[in-house]
Amino acid sequence: MREFGYQRASDVAGAVALLGADPDTRFLGGGTNLVDLMKSGVERPARLVDIRELPLDDIESTPEGGLRIGATVTNGDLAAHPEVRRRYPALAQAVLAGASGQLRNMATVGGNLLQRTRCGYFTDVTKPCNKRVPGSGCPAVEGEHHNHAILGASDHCVAVHPSDMAVALTAFDAVVRFETPDGPGELPLTDFYLPVGDTPHLETALPPGALITHVTLPPAPVAANSRYRKVRERASYAFALGSLAAALDVRDGVVRDARLALGAVASRPWRAVAAERVLAGAPAGAATYEAAADAELAAARPLPHNGYKVDLIRNLVVAVLTELAEEAAR
Repeated sequence: MREFGYQRASDVAGAVALLGADPDTRFLGGGTNLVDLMKSGVERPARLVDIRELPLDDIESTPEGGLRIGATVTNGDLAAHPEVRRRYPALAQAVLAGASGQLRNMATVGGNLLQRTRCGYFTDVTKPCNKRVPGSGCPAVEGEHHNHAILGASDHCVAVHPSDMAVALTAFDAVVRFETPDGPGELPLTDFYLPVGDTPHLETALPPGALITHVTLPPAPVAANSRYRKVRERASYAFALGSLAAALDVRDGVVRDARLALGAVASRPWRAVAAERVLAGAPAGAATYEAAADAELAAARPLPHNGYKVDLIRNLVVAVLTELAEEAAR
């Protein structure tokens, strides 16, 4: 591992100033992803700025009826918070599904959003990777890609985003708030992650030197009837083969509102807009849920060894929406 400096930040403005003074600096939260990447040589920062003592570890209700989640809130505290469990149960479930208890107690909300892909070619510095070394190629296209993207990929990168938490936040229209040397800013999570295109090394729309301070969830009554379902190769801690965050409001046999986001299918959490359009105002039932899944998956472009994800996601959408409709009817 390359030698690096270490400094603790005492306030948000100071943390931002430290990063702005040296672009080879990284913010350190829980370190559950960054430190691993430093050990493998993927990340080689000259200095780490520890932000864990900044006053960004609260979860508060907003005047509008949503939630404001600090960037240094641990994943464990997020999943256990009573208002998260009551108002956005799929978010709590996603966090619990995302890692072991030890990791949840270290990992932070801001760091979770910024974690890098777990593609084996990206994490192996002896292999080419356009995300790590632009222009070097994407060996996953012809190589090992059974758990890679079926939506939104390009010839330049077919890796998937590993976060479970971000999938649920995407379904509920979360907004990322940040601080920069020029002042505060915000980005809807649906705009936070950049499309792959021919620049997969550019992953987010965060301005240079920005520090995530909070994530805000707007009020969403439909989210009270929500679920996160993750399919993985083993029941213990593992990255998803496919996942779904879904919320459903059914009244008088008609879908009044629906929110869906998919995980492990693209380079970013995938908001299932086409599926939501099919669901809105349609009769609740298997035929509608199947049509919604098919509408979203019409754009899927699987690789030779990950076509199973199309059927997996289709079955997942139908199963979870059926369960949510049955719960709403009780």
